[in-house]
Amino acid sequence: MGRRDHGPGHMVTGSLSNIQLRLKEHLARLDEIFSPRQDYTQTLRFMQQMADNIIRQLTAMPNISQARQDLETVADQASYIEYYRWLMYLLLLILDLIICLGCCLGLAKHSRWLLTLIMVLAMLTLILSWASLGVGMATAVGASDFCVAPDKFIVNQTKDFLREDVAHYYLYCSQTLLNPFQQPLTIFQRSLTTMQIQVQGLLQISLSVFPTAERDLLGIQGILNTTEISLHQLTALLDCRSLHKDYLDALVGLCYDGVEGLLYLCLFSLLAACAFCAMLCTIPRAFILIANRDRNYDDIDEEDPFNPQSRRMAPYNTSRTNVHSFCSYSSSLGSQSSLQPPPPAASTAPPPEYMNQSMLFGGNPRYENVPLIGRGSPPPSIDPSQIITVSTEFGHKEKSGLRSTELKQVIVNILGFIIVYVLG
Repeated sequence: MGRRDHGPGHMVTGSLSNIQLRLKEHLARLDEIFSPRQDYTQTLRFMQQMADNIIRQLTAMPNISQARQDLETVADQASYIEYYRWLMYLLLLILDLIICLGCCLGLAKHSRWLLTLIMVLAMLTLILSWASLGVGMATAVGASDFCVAPDKFIVNQTKDFLREDVAHYYLYCSQTLLNPFQQPLTIFQRSLTTMQIQVQGLLQISLSVFPTAERDLLGIQGILNTTEISLHQLTALLDCRSLHKDYLDALVGLCYDGVEGLLYLCLFSLLAACAFCAMLCTIPRAFILIANRDRNYDDIDEEDPFNPQSRRMAPYNTSRTNVHSFCSYSSSLGSQSSLQPPPPAASTAPPPEYMNQSMLFGGNPRYENVPLIGRGSPPPSIDPSQIITVSTEFGHKEKSGLRSTELKQVIVNILGFIIVYVLG
């Protein structure tokens, strides 16, 4: 409405200046020229009355310039606020994505300082999310209140500088309502037509007697033609149908699309706030798991033979000599021949049951299973590193399995919140 209202006001001002200044100058010169003829001067006075009538009707028309300025101010403010709102939500979304990616990276690398930084940023983003939720809800409630009765609100806001009948004419645009511009425009049209008829008659009958009057009569005719064009344009611009259509489009955009968009923004802020609340509650659990893991590794004694770190550091420890088992073949005093079993004693007693089983399945008795009593050498040695490797790897896998299971659960929870946040 603001852009359209600029045209009618400009046309009314231009018509008034043409009639008040230029037309009256031509009439004054023609009055001097036609002074010998009384009938011509009476025609000029009648034209002067028509011009005064046009000026009076144009002056009495409602002044909508103040309404135009008010609408332009509202449009500029709305555009300014919308631009910064869009920029704020874009930056907030980028910050949310950075925090989610940083949280995943911190959990994957078990970085305490990164998780601490993420918690600080998450707290800041949580405050911003709740603030944006409050602003969005307040704006949505205000827009909803306006959309309940927008016509009444506009009439109350413009009653100081716009007549109520003019406001109703554009707000409702009903055939039953009287056009407040109809009467001034009708009188304007009739007066203008009458003046054109009078000028045309003077051009036909007075030029033969007063040839010097031709210039002023043609000047008046040009002014009247220009004013008539402005009148037709003014009538079209003041019609309520085009302005009412723009008004309805604006209401639909604000009360339907606008309020719906505000509700979606509120939902986005609510989901973001819930996601960051869950993140702030979950990250401390990750701190506990990381601290327990570091403490478990710090408490292990390096001299403990079951420590996997001592096994990894053994090749690099040149000062420590290899300790062989007392059961090793190489440490025995006997030769390889001493490892052979002693000749069986002549006895009619049957062999032991375990030897019989060994001879049945393997063909030779397994002297590793024979007790030490009666043997000439100890059993084969077992490398202690094998025992250390099996025992430590089993214990380490059991502990690390529990910790990795808990960390996986934390990561899965945070990824779930991120997916819900992105989908929201």
